[in-house]
Amino acid sequence: MHIILVSNRLAKARSLSITPWHVMACGAGLLVLVLATACTLFYLSVRFADRLSVPQLESLMAAVKERESRNTENFVRQNLDALAVKLGEMQAQLTRLDALGERVSSLAGVKPAEFRLTENPGRGGAIPASSVPYSLSMEELGRQVDTLSRQMESRTDQLGILESTLFDARMKRRLMPTVSPVTSTWSASSFGWRIDPFTGQGAIHEGVDFVADTGTPIFAAAGGVVVFAAHHHQYGNMVEIDHGNDFVTRYAHASKIGVKVGEVVQRGRKIAEVGSTGRSTGPHLHFEVRYKGVAQNPGRFLRAAR
Repeated sequence: MHIILVSNRLAKARSLSITPWHVMACGAGLLVLVLATACTLFYLSVRFADRLSVPQLESLMAAVKERESRNTENFVRQNLDALAVKLGEMQAQLTRLDALGERVSSLAGVKPAEFRLTENPGRGGAIPASSVPYSLSMEELGRQVDTLSRQMESRTDQLGILESTLFDARMKRRLMPTVSPVTSTWSASSFGWRIDPFTGQGAIHEGVDFVADTGTPIFAAAGGVVVFAAHHHQYGNMVEIDHGNDFVTRYAHASKIGVKVGEVVQRGRKIAEVGSTGRSTGPHLHFEVRYKGVAQNPGRFLRAAR
């Protein structure tokens, strides 16, 4: 290899010739320099390690461990706070579920004590030999809590709907005329065709006649609103109660009326007393059940109650 040097000071150009031996010599010199530098650094690190490096390294490692411990503690604290909030929500949902369970069981006619809603259910079982127990991670535990929370919300909604349905059914049953209007062991005339006691002709009897002494209490067969409480030219002193859902009951031939029009009466409340007013041959209660204005057989409702 030839190198030509050109300078303003020199009148002529000079050339240098580089042979492979020159290249090898430069490489060997550079290698020796690198080795010498490495040996010097190694000697210094070993010579002064016990004085400078160990305390610094220990301090650095302690700082790193402290920072990692602080980060881990903050992470655990944040997750615990989130789980605590979720646990509070689940406790509130559980309280609501307990209350709903008691109301639903009461509406369904089941004793709440049979379910032991306030006690933890008994659980157990053996661990299979093929099963390998493992500890839940924080992320997996959080997912399990979220899933359980959603399931509790769903069960709460379902119980709420069930409670509403049972309550409606219970109210409808309370509004059905299924309570006997008078304490009597037999009826003098049943529902349907009969010989009219005044004309001797065949006629439809639209109610049931309960024989009882004058002054015997008459009770509302179901809850409702009094729509008539006065004297009728055929029924005599009569009370008529509207129970909703197109059901109406009539209590005729009373000797005394104890309610007024517009008054709300409860199931089984005393509303009048047995008598023999109007078109009657003796003390008794004429009881009718009407649906959409059409007379129904009261015996069907009373038998259903029994």
